[in-house]
Amino acid sequence: MTSSTPLAPHTGLSAVKAAKLAAVGLVADRKERRELERPVPAANRKLSLKVERPIFILGAPRSGTTFLGSCVGALPEVSYHFEPRLTKAVARCVYEGSWTPQRAARYFRGYYGALLAASGHGGLRFAEKDPENCFIVPFLTEVFPDAVFLHVYRDGRDVAVSHAEQPWLNASSTGSGKSGRGGTPWGAAPRFWVEPERRDEFSRVSDLARSAWMWRRFTSSALTQLAELPADRVRHLRYEDIVSRPAEAAEAVADFLQVGDAAGRQALHARFGKARPNSVGRWRARLDENDLADVRAQAEPLLTELGYTT
Repeated sequence: MTSSTPLAPHTGLSAVKAAKLAAVGLVADRKERRELERPVPAANRKLSLKVERPIFILGAPRSGTTFLGSCVGALPEVSYHFEPRLTKAVARCVYEGSWTPQRAARYFRGYYGALLAASGHGGLRFAEKDPENCFIVPFLTEVFPDAVFLHVYRDGRDVAVSHAEQPWLNASSTGSGKSGRGGTPWGAAPRFWVEPERRDEFSRVSDLARSAWMWRRFTSSALTQLAELPADRVRHLRYEDIVSRPAEAAEAVADFLQVGDAAGRQALHARFGKARPNSVGRWRARLDENDLADVRAQAEPLLTELGYTT
């Protein structure tokens, strides 16, 4: 039986809305890159803005994707971009099938090229992090046959705590008029990734339960879709291992991305060394028995599968 609860309103992605997202995104991307801004060596500069060997950083929101992205972005040969607004919105169109793959592919290739051009990074290796990409891995591998994927996952109980502290899925944000980077309004309305037969339920559960639901859907989708790819194109990273053994994580990423120069490896080590161990296990102090029951109701099988309940 089809749910009567509508999905959170989408941007619709008319030509006008797509152009607005693209323009706003290019300006925002420039500002967000200031921390990592660096001159591009003359030897690395190219006129071509073709996206080759892109790096996609995947994971559920609040799982460490931003931190991992900042680490990869420290590599001198990489042009890193944080959740590009336009392709974030197009990803939903791909998932829902409201756009043809050919049309979506043109937007992805074109916008990534525009980001490289705006950054003055022609010739650098493109990298981006966007949780929505967890749902469209087959599409990304079709559009970018030489892409590789870094997937970070984290204890869903810590993710639920961290995510519920943000306004994005909280009931109190419903009707606030605020929206995410891809144009989806904040609040408790079901997102595109909610199972159709459970949309009514999604809006009724607690904020913590919605956040745990989100973690399960993003993480399980990434694991399932990435399992179809050759092992040399995928690297899974456990967030808790990153913060407890950052040097090992830096070496693992360097090897996976085939970083051959000492400067690149040193940059990775410096960034991974900023991991915060106190971000692990926050759920123990923040969740009471009722809260923990809400989280487990949505996520316990996957928590168990990933070794977080033993």
